[in-house]
Amino acid sequence: GRSCGAAPAGAAPHDRPADAKAEVDRLYEQAEKATQEYDAADERAGKLRKELAETQDEVARGQQRINRMRQALGMVAGAQYRSGGIDPSLTLMLSSDPDGYLDRIGTLERISARQADDLTDLQRAQRRLAQRRAEARHTLADLESARKAVARHKRTVEAKLAKARRVLAAMPTDERAAYERASRGGERPDLSGVGPASSARAAMALAAAQSAIGKPYVWGADGPSAFDCSGLMQWSYGKAGVSLPRTSQAQRVAGRRVPLSEARPGDLVTYGSDAHHVAMYVGNGQVIHAPYPGARVRYDPVGMMPVNSVTRV
Repeated sequence: GRSCGAAPAGAAPHDRPADAKAEVDRLYEQAEKATQEYDAADERAGKLRKELAETQDEVARGQQRINRMRQALGMVAGAQYRSGGIDPSLTLMLSSDPDGYLDRIGTLERISARQADDLTDLQRAQRRLAQRRAEARHTLADLESARKAVARHKRTVEAKLAKARRVLAAMPTDERAAYERASRGGERPDLSGVGPASSARAAMALAAAQSAIGKPYVWGADGPSAFDCSGLMQWSYGKAGVSLPRTSQAQRVAGRRVPLSEARPGDLVTYGSDAHHVAMYVGNGQVIHAPYPGARVRYDPVGMMPVNSVTRV
């Protein structure tokens, strides 16, 4: 799944207990982990829906083909029945053209051989159709399971966020104001002298991510007006013609691992032991990311949380 929990740094004074802030940060992180799970389930449901539609189309086409084959076989069988209604020896005696009759018998035998082939084709088509129908049933069962997972993760995210809002609302006004200031993030950092991106497509993805600065974080969103952490990465690379997977965990392995010391603009930086958050490196020790609910897409220091890995797409 994809969780994008980047808790705001320094949101409460350090000279007194900040239990409420810690609780909100923890709830946001849990919500983000559930968001990643939601994204994974949602992506799977989307693929299954497409697969089911394709299988159902194929089943419908297969049924039409079988109907046509049955019809053709029925016509041949009917013709044979009508022509074969008289005993062949009697027909030969009655025929004023025995040679022509023998020719016709040969034709009927050839029709029978072709009919046998057609019958084999029909049986093969029926077996294939039965197999595709069974596949459609399995896909439908998988889709139901994925839908349930989507709903379950959605409930988890919403419960965590509702609890975080309650904790925030109960904070003293000054602490809440400090937290909200931290949520707004800083100004654009100094990016002068930043080296080149790792590739032309990484440069295009970085430009896309920068164009999203100030857009709101919305869990489950993948642009263009709102994003969660992995949604922003997928959308940005999509603008560069690169199809990234949906979750931060899958994005972590969607390219080549490089050391943090060698990070270049456009590289993906994942955070936490479970890679539940992802950002894009911009250079000079800064990243762009969609941080957490209530915050907007912004720049932050690359070391804002423990780095899991750096991936070059």
